[in-house]
Amino acid sequence: MGRVALVTGGTRGIGAAIADRLKMSGYRVAAVFQGNFTAAEAFHRETGIPICQWDVADFSACVNGIAKVREMLGPVDILVNNAGITRDVMLHKMTAEQWNSVIATDLTSCFNMCRAVINDMRERNFGRIVNISSVNGQRGQFGQTNYAAAKAGILGFTRALALESAGKGITVNAVAPGYIATEMVGVMDPGLLQRIVAQIPVGRLGRPDEVAHIVQFLAGDDAGYITGATFSANGGQYMA
Repeated sequence: MGRVALVTGGTRGIGAAIADRLKMSGYRVAAVFQGNFTAAEAFHRETGIPICQWDVADFSACVNGIAKVREMLGPVDILVNNAGITRDVMLHKMTAEQWNSVIATDLTSCFNMCRAVINDMRERNFGRIVNISSVNGQRGQFGQTNYAAAKAGILGFTRALALESAGKGITVNAVAPGYIATEMVGVMDPGLLQRIVAQIPVGRLGRPDEVAHIVQFLAGDDAGYITGATFSANGGQYMA
């Protein structure tokens, strides 16, 4: 039977593309969502991928959710931490809730999910963890101190966990997408989006499947010598 892959934020946008690509590659996939049940149900009908609802910012919910996935499909071999939200506002106007909610959903969720699967991976001497960061975690962005801090934190988390896990056959890598044609980007002010695209050397937004392709590679056996790395997919907008 194929290895088990779990994708958070996996029923829309980049996460949906990742989940679908992994299923097409022969993995047994489950997708986690939090609030949009209508979109999740539509994704399940279209792909046949099982969906699981819990809040990745809640440690106990993650532990219990992972246990249910283990019962349904088996231990998680590949974990993709993709769930994320934005609450954009300049720091001098930002509320504690706007800060805390983004940090919890975008960064603390990586701890919650990894903590829930890491012991199984260590016992089996195999694991693939891919954390989805952002170009704005690499370079910063106006009005996104919360989001940029969370996405930058993912990069440090990735490197540290990669060091801890390398001897157990577990790789931990990050993907930092730029501006991708998703629902989240689609609600941006058209004028702002036009100015952003003008700053992208390839002259367009990225596609979710282009990010999914990187994750597919990192999930495979051929990527076993790659760990602690960050893969940028931003059309040349930022070159670290």
